Formats: sequence, C-alpha cells, structure tokens
Amino acid sequence: QVQLVESGGGLVQAGGSLRLSCVASGSISSVNAMGWYRQAPGKQYEFIAAITSGGNTRYADSVKGQFTISRDSAKNTVYLQMNSLKPEDTGVYLCNADRPFGFDDWGQGTQVVVSS
Repeated sequence: QVQLVESGGGLVQAGGSLRLSCVASGSISSVNAMGWYRQAPGKQYEFIAAITSGGNTRYADSVKGQFTISRDSAKNTVYLQMNSLKPEDTGVYLCNADRPFGFDDWGQGTQVVVSS
C-alpha cells in the first residue's frame, strides 16, 4: 500500500492561491497515477486532477486553466497549484494513489476554505 499525507490547505480570500502537497511513501513503484479529489460541503467526492507515472496530466473541466498538478519525484511529492480561487472551490481535498487491480490509497485530506 501507499501512505499519503496532504498539507497546504487553509483559509484564503477569493482570487487568491494555494499550493497543496501530497507526500507518498510505501509501495510507490506500484502507483499508476496520483490525483486530487475534493468533497465540497454537502456534496459527493469529485475528481479534480491526476498525473500518471509518465507525467501525463488530466483535469476536471471545472478546474482546467485554474489548477495545475505537478510532481517532484525525488521528494515523492505531488502538488496541486490552485489559482483564482472561488468560494465554490471550498472543500476537503484528498490525495489519491491509483495502483493496479483496482486498489486505491487515500490521504486524510486537507481543508480549503475560500471566503468571499
């Protein structure tokens, strides 16, 4: 399995920026992709962004051009740069590691609150 620890969340004004970090440990070599999900208040979890082991990225339509996912392989860390934040971006952001055969690992989440 892969252990994931997120950080970087907080309270920010609309229009501001945050960078979330996810540090991975464990069976890192087995990971196909890592991504970010969020759960807004009263909503179900939704996909935000992902990056494969080969460096390919994918984004939810709602955040294209606003969020950027990246990685630092030497630090076993994935980042989510969030710009032009809106109150609708408020939620708990969770890091996910996708492994073969349908196995997923999840971090504990980091809370983002965007005030108007």
